[in-house]
Amino acid sequence: MASAVRHRGPDDAGTWCDGAAGLALGHRRLSILDPSAEGHQPMVSRDGRWVLNYNGEIYNFPELRAPLEAAGVRFRGHSDTEILVEGIAHWGLARTLQRAAGMFALAVWDRESRTLHLARDRFGEKPLYYGWMGRTFLFASELKSMRTHPAWRGEVDRDALALYLRYNYVPAPYSIYAGIRKLLPAHVAEVRAAGEPTIAPYWSLEDAVAAGARDPLHGSDEELVTLTEERLRRTIGEQMVADVPLGALLSGGIDSSTIVALMQAQSARPVRTFTIGFHEAGYNEAEQAKAVARHLGTDHTELYVTPQQALDVIPRIPEMYDEPFGDSSQVPTFLVAQLARQQVTVALSGDGGDEMFGGYNRYFQGDRIWRRLSGVPRGVRHASAAAIRALPPSVWQRVFDVVQAALPRRHRVAHAGDRVHKLADVFGAESALGLYRLLISHWNEPDRLVVDGREPESRHMAVARQLGGASFIERMMFADAQTYLPDDIMVKVDRATMAVSLEARAPFLDHRVAEFAWRLPLSAKVRDGMGKRVLRQVLFRHVPPALVERPKMGFGVPIDQWLRGPLREWADDLLASERLRREGFLQPGPIAQAWADHRSGRRNRQYQLWDVLMFQAWLAAERAVQPARAAA
Repeated sequence: MASAVRHRGPDDAGTWCDGAAGLALGHRRLSILDPSAEGHQPMVSRDGRWVLNYNGEIYNFPELRAPLEAAGVRFRGHSDTEILVEGIAHWGLARTLQRAAGMFALAVWDRESRTLHLARDRFGEKPLYYGWMGRTFLFASELKSMRTHPAWRGEVDRDALALYLRYNYVPAPYSIYAGIRKLLPAHVAEVRAAGEPTIAPYWSLEDAVAAGARDPLHGSDEELVTLTEERLRRTIGEQMVADVPLGALLSGGIDSSTIVALMQAQSARPVRTFTIGFHEAGYNEAEQAKAVARHLGTDHTELYVTPQQALDVIPRIPEMYDEPFGDSSQVPTFLVAQLARQQVTVALSGDGGDEMFGGYNRYFQGDRIWRRLSGVPRGVRHASAAAIRALPPSVWQRVFDVVQAALPRRHRVAHAGDRVHKLADVFGAESALGLYRLLISHWNEPDRLVVDGREPESRHMAVARQLGGASFIERMMFADAQTYLPDDIMVKVDRATMAVSLEARAPFLDHRVAEFAWRLPLSAKVRDGMGKRVLRQVLFRHVPPALVERPKMGFGVPIDQWLRGPLREWADDLLASERLRREGFLQPGPIAQAWADHRSGRRNRQYQLWDVLMFQAWLAAERAVQPARAAA
């Protein structure tokens, strides 16, 4: 099981067994702090009671070490692992986790009570899967470890597949396999000899939001910018501590540029920064990143990726992610991680800035749309939606083609028929949260797509409803931070970086930054149709606005063009109706229609099709390893 995730820890390996209890722990180590043998895992506490198996980093380890030493604890080395296990022995697990600032997935065995505890960091930066297979309880950082165990019986969860097709990722607590779950961020699972684990939170973003409302930050815009910079500078300083080479992933956007600016401001030598670029227009941020790097004086490395280099990543995706995963920015994320790993072992990133400081376009666009729609009677909205849907997108496209022929090229709208039908969906939204669900959905009716699948209630709406009295923007930010962030963004970053043995750190996801951000007034984050206002002002103290002010691009690749070009034959094979019928998971009809529409150029169905293709590619890889496993 440990060998299956050697890429997560190529520097050392360890096992620990309690034969009488029927427990075995395996570990792979990527040495970052104290690479000596004193950091070897699994690690037993000095009193012999606790055995820790842990992936991640505790950034405030000096802050935890000092009171432990004052209480008489003597340390053998300087690793954060030793501080964590001795903290658990001294304070208990829950209090230690509440004190710790970091990213982690851990298993700790209490030899006295014969209880296994699993825990995950507050925003799900590190993964942790678990579940019963017959009489065997399995847990691991990645599913590929669990699949090596003789007890493994992997069956596709069709309900989870429906969720995947809506969101382009399998949301926690589900996994693609029936009976296997993801531990929710900020939770602890207690496992005994039989029965389902007892799961409870040790930290709550809802509590952090409530605390921020009780104790908000006051001051002028300039004072709030100063406070934000001070908070970020302290967090980034902690995360720059490593006994191995360290750098940063730089896209040239607000988030990563802010991280790099504050790294460089407290570094005596140029920070190593890494960017990849694309030759395709509309997908390249390398020029902006280079300009930011030049201004800040970093040691900058860039790589312009050819289409073939990017396409060569696609066959690796099923094995890398273990589950169907449809975020196409998985490709450039892997490529920039691969580039960085040639020089560094740790890289800081700007992930989490959008969720903490209100950066996604859907926040202010969704709010603006709902303000206008909510004043229109529901019957009028539904009638308008029905009228639009009466004509298919292809007909609307022909209408717009005639109208737009007389317009200058810069005023023409691509895929206008698609956009009109999306407008109909918006008109049909029953509530603000219904609109939010629409904005984050790929396939709007995944039940119709999955054979014998029924889409269960996901956490997205339940989480968003927890902030009943908050603004629509705040509810979207709150929900994203607990769903899209851990289940999409951090899955993408963790698997892409760990595939090349690179540790990625996200300062915006330090829980103290999150608690600080929720003390800021919303107007410091979103104002006048623009997000991350306070972050921008922090950055502008270090970088001229002209270098970074541009429309948000994301981190994508031209999947729409590739599907009509170099990937067409690959997609034809995976989407063939006969193949879909034979496999028995997906209804061929809607997929065949979407594929025909996309191939013809009538509609842009890249996101929905990529989701299906990633499931199909994953299924093919899964089926390929099953005979080998049976033979072994």
